[in-house]
This record gives sequence, C-alpha cells and structure tokens, in this order.
Amino acid sequence: MQIGKPHNFWMTHGHPLFALAPMEDVTDTAFRELVLRLSDRGQLHVLYTEFTSTDGLCHPIGRERVNHRLKVSESERQLLREKNVKIVAQVWGNKPEKYFQAIRYIEDNFDFDGIDINMGCPVRNVVAHGSCSALINQEPLTGEIIAAAREATKLPLSVKTRLGVKQVDTERWMQFLLRQPLQAIILHGRIQKQMSQGQANWDEIGKAVEMRDELAPHIRIIGNGDVDTIADGLSLSLNYGTDGVMIGRGIFKNPWLFSPERGEVKPEERIKTLMIHLDVFEKNWGTEKHFAILRRFFKIYLNGFPGAAELRQQMMQVNHYAEARMVILNFKQAMQEGQNGGLEGF
Repeated sequence: MQIGKPHNFWMTHGHPLFALAPMEDVTDTAFRELVLRLSDRGQLHVLYTEFTSTDGLCHPIGRERVNHRLKVSESERQLLREKNVKIVAQVWGNKPEKYFQAIRYIEDNFDFDGIDINMGCPVRNVVAHGSCSALINQEPLTGEIIAAAREATKLPLSVKTRLGVKQVDTERWMQFLLRQPLQAIILHGRIQKQMSQGQANWDEIGKAVEMRDELAPHIRIIGNGDVDTIADGLSLSLNYGTDGVMIGRGIFKNPWLFSPERGEVKPEERIKTLMIHLDVFEKNWGTEKHFAILRRFFKIYLNGFPGAAELRQQMMQVNHYAEARMVILNFKQAMQEGQNGGLEGF
C-alpha cells in the first residue's frame, strides 16, 4: 500500500515523455518486459497494463479472472527500476463506487506509479456497456467517476480519451476534463466512430494543448495517434506543444523503436528476440494463457529477411512452446547450412 503522497512523475519524468499505449492481449508483463529489454535508457518513460474491469476487481470471482492484467513480474520490476520507467494501472467501468473500491484494492495489493481511467476504448460492446468512449458524452457520471478515483488514491491520476464519440467535440470535452483533479490527459486524435480508421487529427490535439495552457497549465497533455518512431513523436510533440507522445500500434512495426539509434536488426537478432518472448511468456503464464495469443507477435519479428515469410507461416501453425522452439531451431539450422552454400535463399 502506498504511504504518503507519491511523486507526480507526469510533471517531472522526461520531456517530451514517451509512453507505450495499453493494448488488450498485448501489453501484459511479458511483452512489457521485452520492450524494456529492447529500449535504450531514457527513451521510454511510461508503460501501461492492459485495461482492467472495475466490476471484475470488486467481485471475488471476477477478481480471480482479471488480476492477471495487473501482474508485474519480478524481472519486469527490476528493469523498470534500472531504466527508471514508470508503470500505470489502467481501469475501466461506469460505476463510481466500483472505481473507489477497485482502486483501493489495487493500492493495497499492487505497486503502481499511477492510475489511468480508460475513456477512449472504441469497441462497440464496451461502449454499449456505457463505459470507456461512451463516458465522453456523460459529463455528470464522468465527474463522479473521477472524483471517486481521486478520493481512492494519492497516486497521479490520468485519463486516456478521444476527441469525441460520433463527431469531434474537443472544446466541450476538454473544457470539462481540464476542470477535473487530474495530473495528465492522454488524447487520441480520433473519435470513437473511427475506431482505428482514418488519420489521427493532431490539429485537434494542438487545440487541446492551447486550452490546457489557458485553463489548467498543471495538467500534462500526451498526444496519441499514428506515431511509428521516436523521430515522429519528437516532431509532433514540438509542432503541437504536447508534453509527450503515446505510441500504440507502432510497436507492431518495430519493437525496437524505443532504441532509435539502433541500426538494422539482423535476422539472427529477430529470431533471438522471438525466442526470448517465448521464454518470458511461458515463465509468466505457462498454460494459464492461450498459446495462440503469441501468434500476433510472430509477424513483428519474422519479417524483412529471406525465408521470413516461410518461417512465419510455419509458426502460425504451432500450438505450444516446444513445437515453436523446434520450428525455430530447424530454421536456424537451415539458415546456417544455407550460409555455407547448402540452402539458397537463407
């Protein structure tokens, strides 16, 4: 349990600050550890958990089903300390009393640097539940939720949200949020209706920054949307005045993006990184999580070199760790033989 008033890292931790977005079935402790291993010190500042249901955390049985989302392994914790990276627990729901209970539970049982309220997830069944992006159009309820969260914790409190639901509504929505007891607002440059389609509207994010400067200069604004590299993030942050940038899907194009000085990643390193991910995932989850979750990561590592497509296709068929390691071992042996003239194309 936290004692006293924790340091507000949003105010002092890096400028511009770079964060990895919370992503369902992606940003678990295994993948976060991998990203930490691949990042240069000082280039990554904040990591997020997967979004965790407040309803689930407040129910004895539901708690058992969702607690894994808040897991931080000892090896990840060590890397967080070594690289001075903060970790934030993200929660979602639509009942203020559940926010209070859930966040108290998190403080009593886990060790996070901040709490974030998900007001941006655009998935239709979540929005139909009246949660996440749906809260953008429910100011009275949203105010109660933020107040309950603020009462429950002394940790820095943030909101991750969007420009609107069916249409851009930046002015009204940001005026409301900037009056709330928040330390940071992470603003995705799309509306809920867009999901992940179209181009992120950084002009609207810039308008939000201007409003912040006038109404609540103590609140940090982190821009989010269509950022694939550190260079992109630095340019956008400078041009639009944000205090930092959150990167989401860009990590799927290049898990080494938080090491911008790194040169071309060789095939051997890509395969080695995949093996590390397999090891870390198995160590943390064993059979608790479905092996199939890993398949979405294979294309991250297995591309851009001769034979990658064939290896990727084989890996998409495997169903357990031993089989995956055998496929990789066979490929490595074939690659070595090819380098000795025995296998063309590798």
